[in-house]
Amino acid sequence: MKKLIWMASGLTLAALTSCDKKEAQQGGPPPKALVEFVHPVKKEIIAWDEYNGRLEAMERVEVRARVGGMLEEIHFKDGQMVEKGDLLFSIDRKPFEAALAAAQADMTQAESARDLAKTNFDRGQKLLARNAISKEEADIRSGDFAVAEAKVLSAKARVDTAKLDVGYAEVRAPISGRISDHFVSTGNLISGGSAQSTLLTRIVSVSPIYCRIDADEASVLKYMRLDQEGKRKSARDHKVQVELAVSGDEGYPRKGYVDFVDNALNPETATMRARTIFENKDGFLTPGMFAKVRLPGSGKFMATLVPEIAIQSQQDFTSLLTLDENDVVQVTPVKLGPSYGDMRAIEGELPENLRVIVSGITNARPGAPVDAKEAAKSE
Repeated sequence: MKKLIWMASGLTLAALTSCDKKEAQQGGPPPKALVEFVHPVKKEIIAWDEYNGRLEAMERVEVRARVGGMLEEIHFKDGQMVEKGDLLFSIDRKPFEAALAAAQADMTQAESARDLAKTNFDRGQKLLARNAISKEEADIRSGDFAVAEAKVLSAKARVDTAKLDVGYAEVRAPISGRISDHFVSTGNLISGGSAQSTLLTRIVSVSPIYCRIDADEASVLKYMRLDQEGKRKSARDHKVQVELAVSGDEGYPRKGYVDFVDNALNPETATMRARTIFENKDGFLTPGMFAKVRLPGSGKFMATLVPEIAIQSQQDFTSLLTLDENDVVQVTPVKLGPSYGDMRAIEGELPENLRVIVSGITNARPGAPVDAKEAAKSE
């Protein structure tokens, strides 16, 4: 019984298979693939060279006191923005005010001695005119007056120094920027007046901001030759425009220029150091960040552009899938030039009416006809 059932099933399957083959033969060839195409675009462009760089503050200051003493008060919030001249730290002023008072008293005493010496000098000059005193006595009075006047100047200098010390008891921001945290708490004794003085905090400027890059020797030679040929101005003498992006940016949204090019290549790395500068009014860019910088790697030239998505690469062979007049897919070998946004320059010439497939590429087979329509133009 089971054997009869299996035989019946086999006959049924064979019958169905035969029917499918007949239907496929009656249905004709499979439908054509649907593709979209664009025409090559001719446009004047600049080839860009890309470099990795690191952001650096334009100004960076280690804040140290000019005088030593006990730290009395901190006047900022850690990490805040500060303006040049803002009060940051206060040092106990009393010792400096006492020194100022003593210096002022010494100056008053010196001025009194000078006034007395001046009176004696003037009197001596009158007596000398009447031969009432000797020339030697008149010279002594003149010398005493000169010494007294010098002592006044010395005392005045000590007063000025004491006033400076009183002022230095207030530590103010030397630049505008973002301040770090305070490294010393109130109540501590700090040293001042030298490079080894107690480090209180640091300030880095925010805007503008630098990005340093290194160009290899071949690129440096290329830029020099472009300058000699008049195709691109030297960054040493002109503000060559550059663009910057950090992680997460779309494209290169920030514009700047080359601010400095070093005077020699680094013999260890065979690279030339350059500095670019960018506005950073929103404070988004932070010193220490990595960034990508691109700068013109050529003069302006007329290029033939096709969308990057249309490029087919297989090992060393690069091509486009194109359509002939009968909408049959063809393989067109090309040699790639520089990128330009989501487009790629093609070296050599392409016919302006060439139809380049940009959509449905995976279903397009060389030598096979397709249904083609022109892709909608992006705004």
